Amino acid sequence: MNSMRAALLLVSLFVLTAPSLLCSAPAQGNTTSLTLDDAVRTGLQKSRTLEIARLDRDLAGQKIRETWSNVFPQITTSSSYTRTLKPSVLLMPPNIFAPTGTLVTSSDNALRASLDIRQTLFDWSAFAGIKAATIVRKMSEEAYHSAEANVVTEIKTAYFDALISKEQLTLIEQSISRWEQSRKDTRAMFRQGVVADIDTLKAWLSVENLRPELMQAETRVGTSMTRLKNVMGIPVDSSVVLAGKLEVTSASYPADIATACSEALDARPELRQLNYQVQAEGEKVNAARAEHFPLLSAFGKLESQTAFNDNTPLSNANWPTSSAVGLQLTMPLFTGFRTSARVEQARIAQLQTRTRVEDLKATIRAEIEVRVLNFRESQKRIEVQSKTISVAERSYNISRLRFKEGIGSRLELTDAEFQLNKAKTNYLQAIYDHLVATTQLEKALGRRVAK
Repeated sequence: MNSMRAALLLVSLFVLTAPSLLCSAPAQGNTTSLTLDDAVRTGLQKSRTLEIARLDRDLAGQKIRETWSNVFPQITTSSSYTRTLKPSVLLMPPNIFAPTGTLVTSSDNALRASLDIRQTLFDWSAFAGIKAATIVRKMSEEAYHSAEANVVTEIKTAYFDALISKEQLTLIEQSISRWEQSRKDTRAMFRQGVVADIDTLKAWLSVENLRPELMQAETRVGTSMTRLKNVMGIPVDSSVVLAGKLEVTSASYPADIATACSEALDARPELRQLNYQVQAEGEKVNAARAEHFPLLSAFGKLESQTAFNDNTPLSNANWPTSSAVGLQLTMPLFTGFRTSARVEQARIAQLQTRTRVEDLKATIRAEIEVRVLNFRESQKRIEVQSKTISVAERSYNISRLRFKEGIGSRLELTDAEFQLNKAKTNYLQAIYDHLVATTQLEKALGRRVAK
């Protein structure tokens, strides 16, 4: 009985924990080495955001086809069958043909088939709609490029976040390693009577106080990798290893803000998208004005019909055919000021879009100035911090040697370790800030990623 209970308990625990284990278990398979270019290339292929933008672009293409249908011939056919349940009669005075005074005028069965053709000859609003739809297609292209720039920036930033998380973890591990060595040295010195017992306790505390930071750093590595996989559009349980490093790029950028602004105003896709929208709004003005113009169309009709009683075979039925062609001219005379109101609405919408264009230009200029300043500041910080590291390493080595020889104090060694770790952390942060500033500057300039 006890074994049965134990078995049931194990089964219950498995049922309760299996879903979470299945959810969190990493995918089995080969580990993929991922460079920055690989991450961007994969993201451009699998990003769900870009997939939506692609579908919007395809949708705009279908809208163009729809607007062209307004100037193509419209061909329709129709047919009908009528079964007489109670025949129609014509009342008349009784005579030899209608002794009862009623004459049946309908047959038991009736068939009708027709073919209608209509071709627009002049419709100004239709041509304006075609032009507007073509411009909308260009707008969707620019919207795709804008979404592409956002995705690339997000992927690069996530990649750099994952890199700096790994590097920060390495710095903490190096710091722990140095303190472990210092603790060993302190124990040896304590046995020799060179240092006091309090120094061994401080050495132990220095190591143990870094354990929480180590755990936090390991968690940051995991969360940053998860975010990177998500923005790339790949499963979060994919096994990937970052092959890149935090290092300064050699790309060239404008030397002054004015040149950078000029490049951005020419290349930014969202600005080109708004400029196309101004053109589309202009075509909407023309389409609204077109309601004042006449509409001319040609039409043709071919029709055949027959009627027969049940005792007459269908093959013996008579099928008379008729046809007609013509022109139809529709001229609006008074629409209750609807047309003029639509024209004014279209004009106001165009003015609003032009105002948004100017506002976006001002925003781009301000953004460029901020991005350029951040880029320059990150460059200067790298130059300063690269010199600081060598000095901090030399200071730490000297302090450690002085402590081992019994000349220096633990406080001196602790301060040297703190300064070395801070110098390396600041240099790492400067590199990261430089890479992020470079990515943001490229996006602000409107530079597209090479495929």
